[in-house]
Amino acid sequence: MNFPRSSGLLLHPTSLPGPYGIGDFGDEAYRFVDFLATSGQKLWQVLPLGPTGYGDSPYACYSAFAGNTLLINPDRLLADDLVKQEDLDNYTTFPTDRIDFDHVNRAKKSLLAIAFDYFRQSGNRPMRASFEQFCLANADWLDDYAWFCVLKELHLGKLWSKWEQNLAHHDGELLKQSQHVYADQLERQKFFQFLFFRQWSQLKSYANQRGIRIIGDIPIFVAEDSADVWTNPDQFKLDKEGKPLVVAGVPPDYFSETGQLWGNPIYDWERMNVDGFSWWIKRVKSALQMFDVVRIDHFRGFTASWEIPAGDKTAERGQWVEVPGRQLFSAIGAALGELPIIAEDLGVITPDVEKLRDDLKFPGMQVLQFAFGSDPRNSALPHNYKQNLVVYTGTHDNDTTVGWFEAGAGESSTRGEVEIDRERRFCLKYLKSDGLEIHWDLIRAALASVADTAIVPVQDLLGLGNEARMNLPNSTTGNWSWRMQVGALTDQMATRLKDLTVLFSR
Repeated sequence: MNFPRSSGLLLHPTSLPGPYGIGDFGDEAYRFVDFLATSGQKLWQVLPLGPTGYGDSPYACYSAFAGNTLLINPDRLLADDLVKQEDLDNYTTFPTDRIDFDHVNRAKKSLLAIAFDYFRQSGNRPMRASFEQFCLANADWLDDYAWFCVLKELHLGKLWSKWEQNLAHHDGELLKQSQHVYADQLERQKFFQFLFFRQWSQLKSYANQRGIRIIGDIPIFVAEDSADVWTNPDQFKLDKEGKPLVVAGVPPDYFSETGQLWGNPIYDWERMNVDGFSWWIKRVKSALQMFDVVRIDHFRGFTASWEIPAGDKTAERGQWVEVPGRQLFSAIGAALGELPIIAEDLGVITPDVEKLRDDLKFPGMQVLQFAFGSDPRNSALPHNYKQNLVVYTGTHDNDTTVGWFEAGAGESSTRGEVEIDRERRFCLKYLKSDGLEIHWDLIRAALASVADTAIVPVQDLLGLGNEARMNLPNSTTGNWSWRMQVGALTDQMATRLKDLTVLFSR
């Protein structure tokens, strides 16, 4: 579908300021929505909001349906009489510039446990009724996810395929017989999800009332260590022990000479096709209930997947295996109607991927940081855009614009100083820039372009350098932890951004 001409900002909620060690759905989130409205923006793009596992990546979650309970705001628990002020006074003090995920996890889990105890003791009938309604409405994923969390705790965090055989194989009869034994733990996990969706729903409603639509993100693959794979092993290419036969990634590219080895299990697309892609329909339906628009990561994987033999240390020995993407989206569209989807089609894209995207009328993506490495025919240059497109100055996988410009876009590749210098000079010439405010120059180029949608990472709006980078692909440490400082978004910045937004009719 074509989106109305508009613009917005990319900021994951964990990057918001606040006193509790991690950004959340508290007052700072509402202030950010207010900033979006004041600056004339219509869109807030977030990364996946699922519960993160090892590495803290929002692209490797324990569930494609559940929410990340670290985003639950303690002050709103206080307002709901689920904690007391002394509980917040005793909350650990954290640094404000980076997220210490291990410490935040422990502190937030302890506070949520207190909230659950208050809930059980309070006799709050309206909240109890809302909770029971939530459990009933989401039983098709919530029951299994609660079991997954309980069993994972009992097994000290071990991968589900290493549990006892009957539990690893999701023995429904055994789980049913054991339900009374673990009733308290199961209800606890469900309550935490209730709190997440309660607070998220309130925040999204506020954003929508202020004219802001939320763009969410669906990773094409799910994590091996997830409730999704544990509950639906027949939907994936696994061996009899539940271990992947092949895993996902991408071949060697701009980001890595040996490719990217993601390690996610690959879908058994033939099996999914037979049952009408029911799991995918539920997944997209869930996402469209959480967000107004969804970006699907790695859209290229809907024509073919790069399947890497399990156990390989790099992605080099993978091979492309065809995927029935056309049948998939036909089934999803038949079930859900018109799909407000953005196709992440970055990298080396083949004609069949472009045809699938265009036939579905999904807007693709362009990133301005990729625009200056070749010549005027580069498709990432604004004069080559079409309307049904989303342009970014950069994404969560790129350096910030200032970091990219100062260090050289080719730093992570095999290119030398000559190529980097040529790219920088072409960038300045194209933008008629002196480089002193390169971030604003790219923002202006994005908003001025013919692309229907323009998105700017908050780090670029703030003019921050490499220290504010969100993620370095193919690395395992130091990612996802950047946080914005209180008051970083100023009235002057809002006015400047609004002036550009109005000037270019967004």
